[in-house]
Amino acid sequence: MNRRRFLQTSAAAAATLPAVSTFAQGGPLKVRIGLDHFAVRSTGWKAPQFIEYAGAQKVDTLFLSELLPFESFEDAYLKGLKEQADRAGLALYVGTSSVCPTSARFKDTFGTAEEHLALCIRVAKALGSPVARCYLGSNDDRKGDGGIQRHIESLLKVFQGCKSRAHDAGIRISIENHAGDMQSHELKALIEAAGKDWVGANIDPGNATWVMEDPLRHLEVLGPYVNCSSVRDSMIWESENGATVQWTAIGEGIVDFKAYTKRFAELCPGVPLNIETISGFAKPLPFKKPEFLKDLGYDKMPAEDLAAFEALAKKGKPIPPFKAPNKEADIAYQKGEFERSVAALRTYGAGVNGGAR
Repeated sequence: MNRRRFLQTSAAAAATLPAVSTFAQGGPLKVRIGLDHFAVRSTGWKAPQFIEYAGAQKVDTLFLSELLPFESFEDAYLKGLKEQADRAGLALYVGTSSVCPTSARFKDTFGTAEEHLALCIRVAKALGSPVARCYLGSNDDRKGDGGIQRHIESLLKVFQGCKSRAHDAGIRISIENHAGDMQSHELKALIEAAGKDWVGANIDPGNATWVMEDPLRHLEVLGPYVNCSSVRDSMIWESENGATVQWTAIGEGIVDFKAYTKRFAELCPGVPLNIETISGFAKPLPFKKPEFLKDLGYDKMPAEDLAAFEALAKKGKPIPPFKAPNKEADIAYQKGEFERSVAALRTYGAGVNGGAR
């Protein structure tokens, strides 16, 4: 896929929003609620402990979004985890980190990028996960010669190298908009280039705000491609030279998550809302500085998208940061953020286990 073709696809993706779908006959679709293990990362738990906690919270899914919680990749160990999850009534989703060899976020802990993704696919199959989630990198990958495009081209080659393996395993790749690396139209174009029959989106509305997108508009672009999720709320407020974003528990930010949950059910049937709360710190986005937009490749961002983000910032208000004094306080804070998010989603009609069926 050459640069001209990608840019043409990307522009078309930004300009075209999917038609509104209707609810299933008989009433609203039920959206499952899940735990993305990274929400309670300070616990230092391994996979069995995350399964135990998720089961105790009576959520529907557990998303082990990295390979680090696994103590082994042996078949017997993975089979034991699957059996434990089954007993807890949990469907498992599996993911890993960057598999883009040109990104600064890529590490060779699990071998080459293709070997890394291949391992994730194998683990996903063993645990009954429908997807193997991965990501490109971070906001820093937008800088420098070639911008984000050169990393997208690199990632597409990795995907091509693992295509037959994913097909044979019956696993779909789920690529996240991660840490401000790609805007929705760029991720949509990547998925189209790789092949939407086997590559989809792991949608993250919190990361959408880091690239100055309104999460609801972001959902409209990516919704038909979504096969996994990592969700949190965000508070956005006006600040010097632009806006500031701070992630929050669901229901405590500026995003209309009641509307988000309803629209998610329409656009992403069968996909769970896996909660990945990461709160307590703020990120400034000085988009009124021309050099900021140019350095990160936002200077060609559709005016209506930036206007929608600014409109959210006008409605928001500054909130204080949080820094835990010790590990125990940090764990308690992270559990509180997650558990309040579960409660909020249940008030919006989501959830099967622990909620009305």
